[in-house]
Amino acid sequence: MRQDSHKQEAARAALNHILPDLNPRSILGVGTGSTVNYLIDALAEEKDQFEGAVASSEATAERLKQHGIPVYDLNAVAPPRFYLDGADEANKRLELVKGGGGALTREKILAAASETFLCIIDESKEVDIVGQFPLPVEVIPMARSYVGRELVRLGGDPEYRAGFTTDNGNIILDVHNLDLSRPIKAEEAINQITGVVTNGLFAKRPADRLFVATATGVTEKAA
Repeated sequence: MRQDSHKQEAARAALNHILPDLNPRSILGVGTGSTVNYLIDALAEEKDQFEGAVASSEATAERLKQHGIPVYDLNAVAPPRFYLDGADEANKRLELVKGGGGALTREKILAAASETFLCIIDESKEVDIVGQFPLPVEVIPMARSYVGRELVRLGGDPEYRAGFTTDNGNIILDVHNLDLSRPIKAEEAINQITGVVTNGLFAKRPADRLFVATATGVTEKAA
């Protein structure tokens, strides 16, 4: 429960950071996950300060709508000024591993399309080298076996996320034991495999600002 309260504080700190720059026409990009749920709850208290949001998952869209926050298609609005999301791991360069919730492709699209990417985590997610958390890779279903073999050739141990289908109708391979000491190179190599939609490394487009929930408060870090 204490960790949850820390996440709430970090989510609120990220929201407070952007509030001065919002106006009634602002569109926000909103990610997916337990920490982001606290952010959405906080956004509900400030929904008169912005027009609406683009969601990275159907679950996020539903939670936003439940709070009375309009949800838009990314193709129908101007690029979001801010994208707010969590992460499974973050290093000192604000390179991330994301996708534990399976929304990595839409999250990566929103991160790329948005001007500023703010990431909210708790201190357990900070690492020196990303890769302790299995790397999610979204894959076209018919390419599952082929992609798995190619990931083994790269040094990984892919595991099929059984019973899970992404919002895009694809499957996830969670890859253990990959060398991610050079995250940009690894991100590019995996994305070159035919049948891969994308992977959960956010290295070519890292976070711009990191809000870290700790036992003593929220630490803010910039890229």
